[in-house]
Amino acid sequence: MKKNFKYEEAVEQLEQIVRKMENDELDIDSLTDELRKAQELIKLCKEKLTSTDAEIKKMLEKDKTEN
Repeated sequence: MKKNFKYEEAVEQLEQIVRKMENDELDIDSLTDELRKAQELIKLCKEKLTSTDAEIKKMLEKDKTEN
């Protein structure tokens, strides 16, 4: 899975997987593949959120020390 992704795109893909699961649209083989994909998307989203949080904290701390 690509590292240069948009968070919103990943969330949309996760929502699509959930919809398919809720509507029983996946056979057992597809379910396994989609769950693996969901795990990777969740991991990437967590990493994106963590890095964004760190960047924001860094900017706020810089702003705080400059004032």
